[in-house]
Amino acid sequence: MSTRHRASTMLPILSCLLLLTFLLAACGGAPAATQGNTKSGPSVKDVSIGLGYIPDVQFAPFYMAKSKGYYNAAGLNVTFHHGVVPDLIGSMVAGKNDFVFAGGDELLQARDKNKSVKAIDVATIFQKYAVSLIVPADSPIKTLADMKGHTIGVPGPFGSTYTGLLALLYKAHLSLADVKVQSIGFTQVAALLGHKVDAVMGYSNNEPLQLRRHNFNVRTFDVSDYVPLVSNGIITTEETYHSQPQMVRAFVQATLKGLKDVVADPDKAIEVCKTYVPGMTDTTQALEVLKATIPIWQGNGRPGYNDSAAWQSTEQFLVAQKMIAPVSDLTQAYTNQAVE
Repeated sequence: MSTRHRASTMLPILSCLLLLTFLLAACGGAPAATQGNTKSGPSVKDVSIGLGYIPDVQFAPFYMAKSKGYYNAAGLNVTFHHGVVPDLIGSMVAGKNDFVFAGGDELLQARDKNKSVKAIDVATIFQKYAVSLIVPADSPIKTLADMKGHTIGVPGPFGSTYTGLLALLYKAHLSLADVKVQSIGFTQVAALLGHKVDAVMGYSNNEPLQLRRHNFNVRTFDVSDYVPLVSNGIITTEETYHSQPQMVRAFVQATLKGLKDVVADPDKAIEVCKTYVPGMTDTTQALEVLKATIPIWQGNGRPGYNDSAAWQSTEQFLVAQKMIAPVSDLTQAYTNQAVE
């Protein structure tokens, strides 16, 4: 067969193949496009959050969201960074993380201290300020005013427990001069058991449970019952929030989905936490702490929500303590766009 003849017979075949290819594409015949769990578009984005402290069940919503694949389904590959970092928010602004888990009071102080810190709370995970004044059940401290003249143990003049003490004194119209503050490190349980102090500042989902396990009955004065303060939430930079709103929303929504699962099945959450919390062997104690944390996450039934009244109360308290100057526009520090 001549070259010319072979070329003339191949043309109809090529035309048919091209037509078939066009028809398949027009009908969406590619198998991958029909799979509901197949991603399209940009690849998975790497993001990180500085959780601070050490791995703990208090971070269960984050662990659950990752374990269940909620972050991945949202197009995010999330890394958790633990460790005691003196300035979590500052480290984020410096580029160490995309998000951090920190308190609203910390955020307002960071923004006041350094005007270059442009950060915003996109979801408050701890709906209640989880700090309490803890006293023996038979203590003469029956009201906040009764703190006057008593010795109160705190880890030190820093952190949420110290802020919580200042808030309770503020509510009782007392000052540090009216009480004896003793720095005891993180030995609140031993200090109260040994009657070394009259009361301690601790976390409502931690020290009271430990003391009761020692058959030591206590009463608590929860800061959230007296002075509404904004507790720990998901914080990011304003630049990230404005330039990547879909990513921020995806991260928040996936985390809240994880939180919902933790509340629905605490036992399953503990099993998940084992993967992320090294050396967690006492699951009974961990479950007790987790169950005590659920009301803190839930608050008034709007997980993640930033309450404007709580932010105003936090600002008023910090201004009264001369910890910050009055904030001209408080709404610059928080948003509910990623929650709603």
